[in-house]
Amino acid sequence: MHTIPFDTRAVFIGGRWQAPAGGATLPLLNPSDGTTLAAIARGGASDVDAAVAAARSALAGDWGRLTAAERGRLLLKMSALVLEQADELARLEALDVGKPLKQGRTDAVALARYLEFYGGAADKVHGETIPFANGYTAFTLREPHGVTAHIVPWNYPMQIIGRSVGAALAMGNACVLKPAEEACLTALAFARIAGQAGLPAGALNVVTGLGEEAGAALAAHPGVQHISFTGSVAVGALIQAAAAKNAVPVTLELGGKSPQIVFADADLDAALPFLVNAGIQNAGQTCSAASRILVQRPVFDVVAQRMAERYRALRVGPALDDPDVGPLISQRQRDAVLGFLELAGGVVGTGSAYIVAQAPLPATLPADGCWAPPTLVAGAEPGHRLAQDEIFGPVQVLLPFDDEADALAIANGTAYGLVAGVWTRDGSRALRMARRLQCGQVFVNNYGAGGGIELPFGGVKHSGHGREKGFEALYGFSTLKTVAIKHD
Repeated sequence: MHTIPFDTRAVFIGGRWQAPAGGATLPLLNPSDGTTLAAIARGGASDVDAAVAAARSALAGDWGRLTAAERGRLLLKMSALVLEQADELARLEALDVGKPLKQGRTDAVALARYLEFYGGAADKVHGETIPFANGYTAFTLREPHGVTAHIVPWNYPMQIIGRSVGAALAMGNACVLKPAEEACLTALAFARIAGQAGLPAGALNVVTGLGEEAGAALAAHPGVQHISFTGSVAVGALIQAAAAKNAVPVTLELGGKSPQIVFADADLDAALPFLVNAGIQNAGQTCSAASRILVQRPVFDVVAQRMAERYRALRVGPALDDPDVGPLISQRQRDAVLGFLELAGGVVGTGSAYIVAQAPLPATLPADGCWAPPTLVAGAEPGHRLAQDEIFGPVQVLLPFDDEADALAIANGTAYGLVAGVWTRDGSRALRMARRLQCGQVFVNNYGAGGGIELPFGGVKHSGHGREKGFEALYGFSTLKTVAIKHD
């Protein structure tokens, strides 16, 4: 059994750990071997009511009376505590999500950096004066929404908590966090850290439980003034519909089918690590995963060969063994990914999708782990399901293109628009592509910019709306008030 250094069966409301109102729990499974890691509280509507009430009390009390600078100092304390506990947080994330230890530590460091960034920015979000009619002075104020809801998925709990809760707290909101039932250990650990840092009671509340119970109650709660959600398009639509009944703004990040576009003049030695790593990180369970690799025809074969070599060398294993690729989050997700791989049953040259290369699955893998082989696919037409649907597994599809216009048509030809990468030595081409790609972020001769905590992040089309990260997140977690004073 793996030791969890705190009681996972409680919810965190008003600065106190308490049993959920219904007293029920849910099992939390280790995706590396199928064993039960812990039992978590099965919070419900009553717990959400209590959490929202605690948040409102915090806004009217100690939390609401803090200055922006004081809020920033608390976030900086939390950042320092996260770094002190980074190894333990990485272990919890690896056990819970199945990601390799090194990726878990990267996420812990990113959480600390988010808190550092937003702690430093808390007192630097300014209004502005507005030239107006004679006899008036007009200006704007940035104010918190009030109670903000944060419904966080299982794939990157620490990073998404950092970019949403960190920004919301910096602006003076009081937060209710509902982590995914599949992976919530680091969310609970984050609540402990908030208490250790001295965050006033009720500024952060954490309710674990099922999405259709606690999550639905939170999305529909009339006491919530803003909702941040990262997850599937289908659930995002439900949350937006629930929020609309209360006229509540929503930030939605709903996934993608992101392309990396490799032109014939690209530096392939520089590109190749990014081409593969951006697709298999966290076993491909990443909203911004580069799941489509578009390659100009003159270099298609060499890119396919070199990517295949990398795939065959990937190490797959349990998260705590720190492999290149760990398990998927659940048997359900594994079955979904394997179902997609059945679509790649063609033969080279037949015009059907076929498998170019797969990483081997060692015979020693735990039988009840959630394993799917990292797989490189080619032969699919741009309209094929493998090239259109978000697989959310370690599967990348190679697609050839002829010229810029062809690349843009393929890249923009999905329902999603989150991230894109462009590999070329031609600066004019890079700028043309960046302007014409339909997505929220474009990376030229890199992909992801190392996490880019300072860089606004979000999508268009079915990838959602609103922006997280950077200063844009602070604007999103605040509301603008205009004041016009007549004095003459």
